[in-house]
Amino acid sequence: MISKNLGKCFDAARWGEKTALIEPGDFSAPARHTSYVALDRECDAIARGLLGRGYKPGNRIGLLGQNSREFLSAYFGIMRAGMVAVPFSYKLPQPTIDHIVADAELKAIFHDDENAGKCPDTVASIALEGSEFQELLDFGPFTTHEPAPREVGMMLYTSGSTGMPKGVLLSHDSQRWSLERGARLFGDRESNAYIVAAPMFHMNATISTKGAMVAGATTVLLPTFDATAYARSIDAFGVTSLTSVPTMLALVAKQADALDSLDFSSVIEVTMGSAPLTQALIDKVQAMFPGATISNSYGTTEGGPSPFGPHPDGVSRPALALGYPAEGLEVELREGDSPDEGVFHIRGPMSMEGYNNLPEKTAAVMQDGWYRSGDIMRRDEHGFFYFVGRADDMFNVGGENVWPGEVEKLIETMDGVHQACVVPAPHETKTLAPFAFVVPQSGAELTEEAVKQFTLAHGPAFAHPRHVRFVDKIPLAGTNKPDRNLLTERARKELAR
Repeated sequence: MISKNLGKCFDAARWGEKTALIEPGDFSAPARHTSYVALDRECDAIARGLLGRGYKPGNRIGLLGQNSREFLSAYFGIMRAGMVAVPFSYKLPQPTIDHIVADAELKAIFHDDENAGKCPDTVASIALEGSEFQELLDFGPFTTHEPAPREVGMMLYTSGSTGMPKGVLLSHDSQRWSLERGARLFGDRESNAYIVAAPMFHMNATISTKGAMVAGATTVLLPTFDATAYARSIDAFGVTSLTSVPTMLALVAKQADALDSLDFSSVIEVTMGSAPLTQALIDKVQAMFPGATISNSYGTTEGGPSPFGPHPDGVSRPALALGYPAEGLEVELREGDSPDEGVFHIRGPMSMEGYNNLPEKTAAVMQDGWYRSGDIMRRDEHGFFYFVGRADDMFNVGGENVWPGEVEKLIETMDGVHQACVVPAPHETKTLAPFAFVVPQSGAELTEEAVKQFTLAHGPAFAHPRHVRFVDKIPLAGTNKPDRNLLTERARKELAR
């Protein structure tokens, strides 16, 4: 790392004219290539421009828009100037956007043209496109702000299941520790080509992009996720490394037949994280990318990305395992029936500084440096960790605990099933019972009764879905994870008819 500042995490002097970013667009015109040195100059120009307009170190500057080079330049430039970058979702309803703007006390918001109208008129806005963006740029030499220990560099808003999103305060130190660990763990990766299509307001995308740049690799950057564009980009640019949310690759796999003419032989590694992963999906992804090593990843906004890695004794990691705890981190499973199953707690350099303006909620999840994730995990005899489910997602069926992810894994092993999402729904005698939304494989003939009987035959009776609905696709929330809240409401409405 050449600076403690997160906005200066890549070495432009070393990588020079090498391509840092490729933006394919809609394939109707040549892709846009940006070198490391050009990106570095634009980041500095934004930092100079912000300071020249009177914004000061410590000010919080928002980012509202789809992925682009300009978005990344602003993200890095804000931090280089000693300010706090606050990317947040343009998919949120306007009252929630207004809440974030006020809660974060934003001094300005960078936005793309499509989302200009979502910026409240109570705060200054800066376009990421056209003449307004060009007027901000102030090219010239710049000395990057060197942050104090644990100084906040960015704030990400989590999409909680209830209430307004919470602002997670993240220091330069916390993210640098993760990047430095990744660089040591993975070694020379400058010849790799990554693809990023997850939104930059999510930890998955921000850490993946920075990790690629620390390594001097090339990143293929899509404005948003589209299964066809994602697949075509892998083929067109020889992508070697995929980092994604599982549902993204589930959508690509659903179109596998239509994408049969594309060449995926360049792909050597696939990492899926930020949501539960099933063996059924691993098998489908492996079939699409036969030359790739597939791994299950885990991280949280509050506790940090990728707290797991390889086994220190070289023990092979099982497909569904998250990995072995990384050196330098403390982890424990608490609140369970044994030390090897319970709520995942973590303490280490990657943890957040707290929730913005929410001391009570910070205290509820942070005690003596330990972060309570709310994720239920188990540990096997080799020390590998496995994700079981969110404590908040678990529901009780007639006195028995049901984890939606476990039921989904079971359903997805059934012939003819492509994907499943299970939510709780009202039940006359059990209070709540599983309700399954199932995406069939192309040409499959499935029935509700067949799915029920399969789960009864292969799993505990109390966990079988009392209702099954077949859908073309699982709706996604803003972070490309299944929208469980939407499906829960849909199930309730169907049963109320």
